[in-house]
Amino acid sequence: ALTLAAIGNGKVFFTHPVGLYEDILHNIKHENEVFILDIALSEKHLEELLKLIKSLSERGVEITYIDHHPEPLSVRLKEFPMTIVHDENVSTSELTFKFFENMLDNDMSRVAIYGAISDYLDETVWVKKALENWDKRTIYFEAGVLSQGLEGARKLYDFKRRVVKHLSENRLPSEMSELVIRALMETVSEEEMRLSIKDQAKALENIAYIINPKGSLTRAATYVKAYLRKPIGIAIEIRGNIAILSVRCSSGKINLNVLLRKVALEFEGSGGGHPLAAGARIPFEKLDMFLEKLDKEVGSLLS
Repeated sequence: ALTLAAIGNGKVFFTHPVGLYEDILHNIKHENEVFILDIALSEKHLEELLKLIKSLSERGVEITYIDHHPEPLSVRLKEFPMTIVHDENVSTSELTFKFFENMLDNDMSRVAIYGAISDYLDETVWVKKALENWDKRTIYFEAGVLSQGLEGARKLYDFKRRVVKHLSENRLPSEMSELVIRALMETVSEEEMRLSIKDQAKALENIAYIINPKGSLTRAATYVKAYLRKPIGIAIEIRGNIAILSVRCSSGKINLNVLLRKVALEFEGSGGGHPLAAGARIPFEKLDMFLEKLDKEVGSLLS
């Protein structure tokens, strides 16, 4: 939304780390400027992605990458011929606002704050300073509506594009009735899911997990970790022959980003994210073996 507000017009696509290569390959045709925002670079297609970015750059396409996820393990970001704005300690929305600051009305700072709150990165120096210009209760309410509403609309891409356009005009999330309704529905669903987790969750020695929770994977991973009192919580969605994992950790001895990037590759999958919050995609037929291997690796790190 901040990028759209700054550049004035543009196509908006939603992707994920594993899908980034294919989405760029098939959707960037005649554009001369591309912004990649808040997407970690996955080891899955990293070499292919590097070649593709180099090819686009040679064609004169200017690519800007703004992100706060840890770098890949095998290729450094500086090897990519693109403008790189990267800081693991702040949200991508904060980085984006700072990058476009001279092109944005200062009131757009609240849109950046929404993103920081949703990323649990609202304690930075910049966010604290920016919050001084707004009523904190209102900002957190609007961020909650936005976060919950989008959580309940994960695959509704046209709806999410309308949300992006709405925010790019610096309009309140609560002004968008469909977003509010989806936020309310998601909150009710999340509470029902929370209450059902104790009966559905399973555990190995060091990890707790739940398969196909009826609600947000990210929230489910947090709750299953808390209720079964394990250092790692995993929520798993089975989608065809792929298991999609959201992983949460409460131990500073474990770096989920490094751990998942390494272990997932052993099972023809992909993974990564942040030290305490990450995700993975694993072939369903290899899920049990992956969980057992992950459990052993976590045990070794904690011993």
